[in-house]
Amino acid sequence: ADFNTYGSRRGNDLIMMRGTFANTRLGNKLVGEGQTGPWTIHHPTGDKLPVFDACMRYKEAGTPTIVLAGKEYGSGSSRDWAAKGPFLQGIKVVVAESYERIHRSNLVGMGIIPLQFKDGASAASLGLTGKETFQFDIPAELTPGQDITVTADGKSFTTTLRIDTAVEVKFFEHGGILNYVLRGKLQA
Repeated sequence: ADFNTYGSRRGNDLIMMRGTFANTRLGNKLVGEGQTGPWTIHHPTGDKLPVFDACMRYKEAGTPTIVLAGKEYGSGSSRDWAAKGPFLQGIKVVVAESYERIHRSNLVGMGIIPLQFKDGASAASLGLTGKETFQFDIPAELTPGQDITVTADGKSFTTTLRIDTAVEVKFFEHGGILNYVLRGKLQA
């Protein structure tokens, strides 16, 4: 077997989690313009860390995390781990300008909330840096495509819920497609 790629180790969750957001061309504005690679800032300490290590610190502290993204979030080679990795890293919400179709669906399938900035809005246009504390007004009953209010350090803006179908709402309400299927089997 050839184990020189993440894809060849798909069955090992610990390796695949480390590969999430590990692309050397990844641009994370938290670490500075022009810097690329799998780096981020752990805000409580100010430490510059690999994304995986920062996510594990947040998980250990019980702090949910989010992703602020640009256009066509999730584009590229479609892989199931592109949504599994963020889920296992503790990411609960992605707010993007737009989504790659399959990846958006995979996020819902993992129980991650995909929100989309309203037309013309972006993290930059709203003055978001990623250093804010975010709150999401997620109602108990979801409707595909409904408006969701997001508050970042006291400043509110409206996004669109990109759970696009009634079936996806059911998946999300169960914490993802796997939980939905398992609960269905257990009730049968």
